[in-house]
Amino acid sequence: MKNLPIGIQSFEKLRSEGFLYVDKTKEIHRLTSSNIVFLSRPRRFGKSLLVSTLGELYKGNQSLFEGLYIYDKWDWTQQYPVIRIDWTNIEHGSREEMERSMLGFLKRQAALSDISLVSEYAADCFAELIESLHRKEGNKVVVLIDEYDSPILDTMNQPEADGVRKFLQSFYKRLKANDDHLKFIFLTGVTKVAKVSIFSVLNSPDDITINDKYASICGYTQEELERNFSEHIDDTAVRLEMTRENLLAKIRKMYDGYTWDGKTSVYNPFSTLMFFENKKFSNYWFETGTPTFLINRLKKQGLAKTVLEPVIVDSSAFDSYDPDALGDIPLLFQTGYLTVKDEKMTDGDARYRLEVPNLEVRESLMKHLLNTFTRNHDNSS
Repeated sequence: MKNLPIGIQSFEKLRSEGFLYVDKTKEIHRLTSSNIVFLSRPRRFGKSLLVSTLGELYKGNQSLFEGLYIYDKWDWTQQYPVIRIDWTNIEHGSREEMERSMLGFLKRQAALSDISLVSEYAADCFAELIESLHRKEGNKVVVLIDEYDSPILDTMNQPEADGVRKFLQSFYKRLKANDDHLKFIFLTGVTKVAKVSIFSVLNSPDDITINDKYASICGYTQEELERNFSEHIDDTAVRLEMTRENLLAKIRKMYDGYTWDGKTSVYNPFSTLMFFENKKFSNYWFETGTPTFLINRLKKQGLAKTVLEPVIVDSSAFDSYDPDALGDIPLLFQTGYLTVKDEKMTDGDARYRLEVPNLEVRESLMKHLLNTFTRNHDNSS
C-alpha cells in the first residue's frame, strides 16, 4: 500500500520516494499546447503539485514520468530552463518588502545557472534572468507562477495594497516584453483579479478554469479514487467496521461534488488524503484551506446563509474581478464554497447553477452560521 502524499508538493519527491500519485499527465499534455495558461482552483486543491509537475516535465526529468500517460508522448530531447515563482514564499507585506524579497530570490535563481544579474530592481532582474537563461541554455524559458494573486488578497483593504499592486503590474509587464525568450507561461491562483494582474498586461491568456477539457486536472474522479486508493479503501473499511460500498457512499457524500463544467465531479484531494490517513470523517479542508480574507467575508451577516441555497449566474461571474469590489458569489465560487452543478444555454447565453459542493462544506457553513448567530445573540443580551 503506497504512502499518502500528505503535504508533499514536490513531484520529484513524490515520484522518487514512491508516494501515491494520481496520473494527471493526460490533461497536462493537453494544456502545454497553449503558450499562456491560467488555472483557478481553491486552496489545497493540488495546484502547487501541478506546477511542480510542469517544472519537472519541461526540465526533461524523464525517469520521473515512467509509467505515466505522458511518458511516450513527450520530446525528452528538449530541456527548457524553468523559473518557478511561488508568491507565498515571497515577502509581500509592502512594496519595499516585495522588492527586497523578490530581488534576493531572482539572484539566487540566477546563481544556480552561473548567471550574474546587474539590475537594481526586481522587475528588471526578472527580465534580465529570462533573457540570460535563454541565451545561455539555447532553449526558451518556461515561467511557472504559483498563487499569483496571494500578494493582492493578503493586502486587500490595507494601506499597502496600492504599492503591492503597482509592483506586480511592473513585474508582470516584463513577461510581455520578453515574449521572444519565453516558451510557456503557467499561472495558478484562487481568484482572477483584474486591473493589476497579469491579465491586463499579457495578450489573451488561456483561462482553463471552467474549460471541460480540464475539469479533472485537480482533484480525484470517482474512477481515480477507486483505482488508486483501493487498498486504502479496504483498510479503512475494516478499521471503521463498514462495508466497502457504504464507506464509498459516505466518502462521496462528504468530499466529492466539486465541478467546474457541471458534469465532471471530483473529490477534494486534501480532505480525501487526510481522511484515509486518519480514518475519521472530519471537515479537514475548511479548517486549513480557508483564506483569511474569506473568513472575514463569512463574518458578514447573512452571507453563509445565502450560500446554502442554489445560485444562478451568467458567465460574468467568472470574469476578472476588481480587487476593491470582489463580489460575494464569484468569490465563494473561486474559493471552493460554491461549485458549478449545471450549465444551460438560454437564448445563446450560458447560465450556471452554483451550489455547495458537498457535506463537508455545508456542515462548515452551517457551523459558522450557528457561531455567528450565537455571538450576535450574546452581544445583544
